[in-house]
Amino acid sequence: MAILQLGMAFDADAFSASVIGIAADVGSHDSGVHRHGKGQLLYAPQGCITFAWEDAIGILPPTKAVWIPPHTPHRAVMTNVVAYRSLYFDCSRIVAPASVTMVDVNPLLKALIDKMAFWPWDTPEASMTHSCALFWEEFYAARCHSFRLTIPVDRRFHGFRQQLFRPEFLPPDIDSLAATIGASTKTVTRLFKRDTGMSYQEWRQQWRLLKAIELLSGALPVSEVGFRLGFSSDSAFIAFFRKQTGKTPRHFMQG
Repeated sequence: MAILQLGMAFDADAFSASVIGIAADVGSHDSGVHRHGKGQLLYAPQGCITFAWEDAIGILPPTKAVWIPPHTPHRAVMTNVVAYRSLYFDCSRIVAPASVTMVDVNPLLKALIDKMAFWPWDTPEASMTHSCALFWEEFYAARCHSFRLTIPVDRRFHGFRQQLFRPEFLPPDIDSLAATIGASTKTVTRLFKRDTGMSYQEWRQQWRLLKAIELLSGALPVSEVGFRLGFSSDSAFIAFFRKQTGKTPRHFMQG
C-alpha cells in the first residue's frame, strides 16, 4: 500500500526499507510541526503546499520539489485540493543534502517521483536500486531555486507570525503593523532588517509573490489573485509579478 486514505495513520520511520513512498489527494490540511528520522522529498504535482522550517516559510508549486533532511522540524499546510507525493529515504545508506533544498522538477524527475511514490511498502530492495540511483542523479542535476521567506523572530511579532498560515491573511501596511505591536515604523523596519535581511516593505512584496504563486497554483484567475492581494488592477498585478519573476503569471505557471 502506497496510497494514503483520509485519516490513515502513517509513520515512515516504522519501516526498515531504504525508501518508502506515499501518494495522497487531500483538501485543507495542516501537518503541524513534526520531524522524521528519515529524509523526505516532498512534491505536489497538483495544487500548492506552504511549508515552514526553522524561521522561514516556503511555497511548493507543481514545478518544484523540496528535500527535507532527517530530524528537521517542519510543517506543511494545504488550503485547497492538493495531490502530493512523498519519498522517505534512510540517509544512513545514501549521500543526501544536509540542508533544505528546493529544485526544479523536469519530466524525468517527475516520472521517477511518481513511480517511487507508488511502490508497495514491501518492494524488494534490489528492485529499487536503479530507480533510486537515477532519481539522485536527476535531483543533483536539477536547478536549485528557493521560494523562501525568512520570518521575523522578535517576540513583538508573535501575533503576526501566528497569522501567516491563515488563507485570508494579507500583511498590513507598515503603519498598521507598527500600531499593532506598539512601535514606530522606524523600529519595525529596523527589526525586519535585522531578522530577515529586508525592510518590511521588501518583505511584504516577497510575501505577496509567494502568495500569488500559491493562489495561481490553485487555478484561480489572474484577476481574482490580484484582487485578493490588494492590487488596484489586473495590469498592476501582472506588472508586479513580471518584475519579480521575469514572466507573466500565465507564462510562469505554464513553465
